[in-house]
Amino acid sequence: MEYKKLDAKDIEFLISLLGNDRVYTGEEINEDFSHDEMGGISRIPDVLVDVNTTEEVSKIMKYASDNLIPVVARGSGTGLVGGSVAVFGGIMMNMSKMNKILEIDEENLTLTLEPGVLLMEISKFVEPYDLFYPPDPGEKSATIAGNINTNAGGMRAVKYGVTRDYIRGLEIVLPNGEVLNVGGKVVKNSSGYSIKDLICGSEGTLGVITKIILKLIPLPKKAVSLLIPFPNLDMAISTVPKIVKSKSAPTAIEFMQREVILAAEEFLGKKFPDNSSDAYLLLTFDGNSLEEIEKAYETVANICLEEGALDVFITDTDERKEAVWSARGAFLEAVKATTTDMDECDVVVPRNKVAEFIKYTDELQKQFDVRIRSFGHAGDGNLHVYVLKDDLSDEAWEKKLSTVFEAMYSKSVELKGLVSGEHGIGYAKKSYMKEQYGPEYVALMKNIKLAFDPKNILNPGKICQ
Repeated sequence: MEYKKLDAKDIEFLISLLGNDRVYTGEEINEDFSHDEMGGISRIPDVLVDVNTTEEVSKIMKYASDNLIPVVARGSGTGLVGGSVAVFGGIMMNMSKMNKILEIDEENLTLTLEPGVLLMEISKFVEPYDLFYPPDPGEKSATIAGNINTNAGGMRAVKYGVTRDYIRGLEIVLPNGEVLNVGGKVVKNSSGYSIKDLICGSEGTLGVITKIILKLIPLPKKAVSLLIPFPNLDMAISTVPKIVKSKSAPTAIEFMQREVILAAEEFLGKKFPDNSSDAYLLLTFDGNSLEEIEKAYETVANICLEEGALDVFITDTDERKEAVWSARGAFLEAVKATTTDMDECDVVVPRNKVAEFIKYTDELQKQFDVRIRSFGHAGDGNLHVYVLKDDLSDEAWEKKLSTVFEAMYSKSVELKGLVSGEHGIGYAKKSYMKEQYGPEYVALMKNIKLAFDPKNILNPGKICQ
């Protein structure tokens, strides 16, 4: 696709619409807007604009469609696969200024808000109403639209599900500038194809989200966490299916290894409650009474001890919970701080295959003489595996990374897993997704993209393109 190269006339249009103070070109564009959190894929957009309203987004998209200019909608830039990088240049719309919470509806249990609201702000806003938005991805500074575009999951997915389960309605601007409302405050909907569900997980390639209606649930009154050390990861992971089968319904089941805990301790400058074991499970239970929670966690504690756990640490005070979960939340940044560069393999495998996959990454670590660190959501099989560059040259790093990634994604397919559990495909993982799904599936995805965006101007070069 041959896109129009932006010229003075295009910049004049944007300034006439938004004003001088919301249009940036050249050195005025902060370098942060050239990449996402992982940083491996980089390109500065030709022009960056701050948008404040649906009408502005609509007019920009119509102009871009009429003039064949690529457009990328951008939030906090916390992605890890290059999904919000303007790989073809063009216009980047900074959506983070559209950050108003518009309405809380306590009768219908919904929250209406703009796309730039941060995940951390949602919980803070709804808690005084005794309400709860369950999806809990690790990066709390992500925007809600970013979460929707990647169908983010997070630590509470094992009990409460993922972002898609909490999207009631969306206002979206199509690539031609038309504004479309899908879904609403209704609980059920069987009225044709679910466009809303197509948008969720589409990584900004089908439409630009400008308003969201979220489903809320009553806030659980109590929460307790268990930190459970095991002699090795095999024993820890093999216990997870038994925990799930017990019907004790933990909110989260995370796994972690000692190396990552030590990195988090150094990064945060404070001690983890225990760092003496090779592997740990971290579980949370919530509910409306302490008796209900105690019954659930006692059942799970007994299962773990029977399966070889070395101890069970109960974290039932705010101070203890903060110590454990702040460390878990810092794992990504902590691992990043120990190396010169890194990239992530975000696979999901069946729960009973997690240990086998992690054991395989240990073999790769030895085979290719490269450090690999991992942690993840043992309750739903979503693994975050990081390959670290350390002192490798750029050439050696690229070669090893490609070989190791190819091996890991092939292993995930062998274990009946999938290429991405929650971070999406973006630009970085396209080849692995295409290899896994095959031509028929990819062709179907391309046809969906074509139906929404026949000129291929919205976030081009991502997912299946």
